[in-house]
Amino acid sequence: MKFDASVSTYQSNSLISKINHNQRYGRTDAYFNACFEQAKEIWQLTAGAFDPTVYPLVNAWGFGPEKKDKIEQAKIDSLLAFVGFEKITLKNGKIYKSDPRVSLDFNAFAQGYSVDLVSEFLLSKGITSFIVEIGGEVYAHGKQGEHPWYIGLEQPVENKTSTNPLNVIFQLENIGVATSGNYRRFSIENGVKIVHHIDPRTGKPTSNQLLSASIFTEHCITSDALATAILVMGLEKAKVFLAAHPEIQAYLIYSDVDGKYQVYITPKLVDWIADQQ
Repeated sequence: MKFDASVSTYQSNSLISKINHNQRYGRTDAYFNACFEQAKEIWQLTAGAFDPTVYPLVNAWGFGPEKKDKIEQAKIDSLLAFVGFEKITLKNGKIYKSDPRVSLDFNAFAQGYSVDLVSEFLLSKGITSFIVEIGGEVYAHGKQGEHPWYIGLEQPVENKTSTNPLNVIFQLENIGVATSGNYRRFSIENGVKIVHHIDPRTGKPTSNQLLSASIFTEHCITSDALATAILVMGLEKAKVFLAAHPEIQAYLIYSDVDGKYQVYITPKLVDWIADQQ
């Protein structure tokens, strides 16, 4: 598939893998360019909470295609030296790095982008009523007859193998939704839960109250990237960010001081909750 051949870090011969390993690649393609530009926009919007150059740290913590490293503070500090989206630029189909060790990971939103690509294809064929879902990321367009499309968000119960009970159901029209959480991809080391969201500023897995973030925007790629950024921010910073960006709707599930599930929902999104009676 051309998409995977462009942006999959799990393919050693993909465009992004060649760029990461400083191999010959010719010129970047439309898929890569779209991901790069979207990543740059979200990186700027979130003040670095989202940063695709976190890839070396993702690998080091055991959540990438490469073998997990032994993690010590000195190792983290050495990797942070070449993490930072300001260290890499794209111009006229060519990538320029300030340090050859800088590498990219678009996995945090590539799935959302694939949803957008399928949606754009359907629209190009004149299909105006559909819902696309890939790996839990969703775009809903139009209606199903006289009714809106419905999606359910599951409870953030630690579960690596199957679906969880639904927490809420939303009715959607012309919107992309992505959820990122810390209850599926994680590992346990010495009794400590290590989650797969790495803070690009500290080099360590996130550790805050948030259990899951579901983000609603016009494009699934944007929702997908922002869901990751919100989890990195943590609850209080996320609230400030969302208040400053009313065009972004969010449903956040977090754990309170007593360990009970609580929900933060942006005001507009309340009206999208489906009547379940």
